[in-house]
Amino acid sequence: MKMLALLIASCTLFFGACTMLCAEPLPDGYRNVHLGMGLEEVKEALIKNSEFGYHGERDVSLLPGENRLLIETDAKRGHVISFLDRCWFQFYEDKLYIITLNMDQKKIDHYSIFSQLCKKYGNPDSLSPDKSVWKNDKVCMSLERPLVIKYVDMSVFNKLQNQSLVDKSAVEQTRDMFLEGL
Repeated sequence: MKMLALLIASCTLFFGACTMLCAEPLPDGYRNVHLGMGLEEVKEALIKNSEFGYHGERDVSLLPGENRLLIETDAKRGHVISFLDRCWFQFYEDKLYIITLNMDQKKIDHYSIFSQLCKKYGNPDSLSPDKSVWKNDKVCMSLERPLVIKYVDMSVFNKLQNQSLVDKSAVEQTRDMFLEGL
């Protein structure tokens, strides 16, 4: 009995280690669009790959805040074969730092994508009913429900997150004092 338990534990460790060693490094994007690319590079890449459904300058808009741009594409419109639905490409200081790909749920399902990601990149670092996350120091890739794949440049994301931790304004401090006094 002890031998059987030892054999099972050894096999589990072996296959777990093999999965980690055999896993590919996390991608920093999809197809020819990668995190860190400049705005013009991304526009050119989107034009070259009709799967994204990029329609030129009309798909580019400004986001609130400094140095932030967004490209939003509609892959369903005009491209019958694409498994993509809508896609968003967010830029900070002219560099792509978030790629969000909504999948066409009529053409592909969550389980198929999840299984393929696990096969290629190993088990997710975190798993919840809402999303599965694969992460390293540079990239966070997530599969979110209903059916979204997201790539995030962690250095830019952490930089923006740290910038948002500024001191509260006088109005915010006064509001807090008012609420505490109730």
